[in-house]
Amino acid sequence: MVACAAPTQTAGSGEDRVAPCRQLDHRGKRAEARACYAKLAQSSDLYLLAEGLYGLRNYKAAHEAFRVAADRFPKDPRIKVRWGRLLIEPFNGNRQDGADLFQEALEIDKNNAAAHLGLALIASGGFESKATELAKKALELDPKLVEAQELLANLALEDSNPKKAVEEADKALKMSGEALDALAIRAAVEILADRPAEEWLQKIYAVNPVYGAGHALIAHHLVINRRYEEGIAHYKKAIELDPEDWATHSELGVNLMRVGLEDDARRQLEKAYENGCRNAQTVNSLRLMDSYKRYVTFKTDTTIVRLDKKEADLLKLYFEEELRKSIKTYEAKYKVKLPRAVQLEVYPDHEDFAVRTMGMPGLGALGVTFGDVVAMDSPSGRKPGTFHWASTLWHELSHVFVLTATKHRVPRWFTEGVAVHEETAIYPDWGDRLTPDILMAVKDKRLLPISELDRGFIRPNYPNQVIVSYFQGGRIIDYIVQKWGWDKVLAMMHAFAARKSTPEVIEQVLAVKPEAFDKDFLAWLDKSVNPTVNNFEQWRKSIRALAEATKAEKYDEVINKGDEVVKLYPDYVEAANAYEFLAKAHIAKGQKKQAIAVLTTYLRNGGRSPDTLKQLAALQEEAGDKKSAAATLEKVNYIYPVNDEELHKRLGELLLGLQNNAGAVREFQAALASGAQDKATAHFNIARAYQAARQSDKAEDHLLQALESAPGFRPAQKMLLEINNRKEKP
Repeated sequence: MVACAAPTQTAGSGEDRVAPCRQLDHRGKRAEARACYAKLAQSSDLYLLAEGLYGLRNYKAAHEAFRVAADRFPKDPRIKVRWGRLLIEPFNGNRQDGADLFQEALEIDKNNAAAHLGLALIASGGFESKATELAKKALELDPKLVEAQELLANLALEDSNPKKAVEEADKALKMSGEALDALAIRAAVEILADRPAEEWLQKIYAVNPVYGAGHALIAHHLVINRRYEEGIAHYKKAIELDPEDWATHSELGVNLMRVGLEDDARRQLEKAYENGCRNAQTVNSLRLMDSYKRYVTFKTDTTIVRLDKKEADLLKLYFEEELRKSIKTYEAKYKVKLPRAVQLEVYPDHEDFAVRTMGMPGLGALGVTFGDVVAMDSPSGRKPGTFHWASTLWHELSHVFVLTATKHRVPRWFTEGVAVHEETAIYPDWGDRLTPDILMAVKDKRLLPISELDRGFIRPNYPNQVIVSYFQGGRIIDYIVQKWGWDKVLAMMHAFAARKSTPEVIEQVLAVKPEAFDKDFLAWLDKSVNPTVNNFEQWRKSIRALAEATKAEKYDEVINKGDEVVKLYPDYVEAANAYEFLAKAHIAKGQKKQAIAVLTTYLRNGGRSPDTLKQLAALQEEAGDKKSAAATLEKVNYIYPVNDEELHKRLGELLLGLQNNAGAVREFQAALASGAQDKATAHFNIARAYQAARQSDKAEDHLLQALESAPGFRPAQKMLLEINNRKEKP
């Protein structure tokens, strides 16, 4: 944002020489502003020198000048504040050092409005709830601080509250008719509502015909509302007006990358970098793009899958098939045909995935959707059992369809709610469980009204509110489907596409007032959640006692109390859960049938420990239930299929015995791709599966590869001879 009024300064600060330069800059008189700043940059006054360099966008030299000035005048809060503002410029992106300087200024002058504003800007950039409080504090200390009022308008619009955004922007415009960011917010409100915004854009141009930052601000709001292509257009307009705004070149590059236009993205990012914009966003995005040489891409008519070469042979067997399956399912369910292939990027390094999601509010930590481009963690990037990659993939693909169907005109709570609903709609054991954080939020009545639910995703007011909001959104869709049916969800989707608000959609589609909906939904939710909420404290004590009994090998005590503990909190399947304690006790007592029953319930309730599920499969196989054993190991593949040759060999044998030959081929291929040391046997097993599927040519290929690895491998020689003999028979 560009200040419309100088921050409060002490008397004789030289502000009377800086203000005219800022005013020229504010009105787009670039040549005159540069000349003005150039004069300041020649001053012997350290503060004026630093401000001149800052105004000339010579950020490196300005940083050094402010450092020297701060050393010379350590008790001048004005220098610390302005130095902090320099550091938090998007071009620099040094939020922590900026925050430290603002705090130092407040230690000198606790009523420094500009320092409070600086902290508010930092909090705003991180979508922190305290941003509003800090901006209001700045205004309280300096009622004429227009930039703080503009920030409140910006925060309101980020919170999906356009009415309040307009009110706050109009307050800024009453303070100054040249409040450019307030005008940009007014334009953004209209654009987000698909209404003409020319009136507000023309008012901006009348003050400053080259104010690219206004279009960048509009672009920001389009992007956080997932309207990427429109956001890109406004970033381009911002650069057209201000070609030397290198931070906006970086923003444009990041968003071009998000929609898959990587050549264009690289050009913008490199241009920013070459011109000194070395902030984390620019540097990390370029590094990520450089890393793509380590990836391989698989393309079909409907899918583009990008995988790291070190795990591509393995993951391709699962991700490509699951992606095709989800597209086919959702095309029928949503009655939508995607216009383009879906691009799926899978990152084994979570930090690379994090780069793809930077600057976006309210995102889950596992996957993100940019139109028809989906990025997600690889299972190898997470601790085994903490991540269900298939559930995440289906979640993100739901976003692709909902965003396509609505042309990205849809509130966040609805898209996330539908996606969370879909996870358990595919398989009941998928999706996240009822966590203690969610239980406490329900108990403390911290769920938001449906008309305000987007706030829980954008700017959370308490730890884990984003997770709670995901849960609430999903349960709302569950409730609607249960009471009114899936067609009402589709009707809501189309109503949102027609630019209806959440209250309007609830009333129009469900024929109920939002307040009545909230009341009925909470009553419905209480029936399923309240028993666990009410049992929570007892469960905490009981699970601790059960853990101690298990550790002490008091297995009779564990068996006597285990079922009761499970019933207190059936959804708890994380580490140190009652299911695993109870199963261990049953196994120790030789009660394998009972252990199978307990672990089957664990699986059904969403248990995801690969080791525990493999133990269940072994018990099922030992009991002669090979079909269930295979089904259990298939569940493990959806959770953690990497670095586990033995899993794939075992599942391959089970599927082959069940005459699921295609599945056996896949699993034996997965065993080979997992780094099998005995490649001859690995290829032989693939050949066995192909031969069972009556694909002799493919079987022969793998037998030859087996013999290439081990020329004397008798089983491969024998099978190859049998295949050749059959070929020779008329």
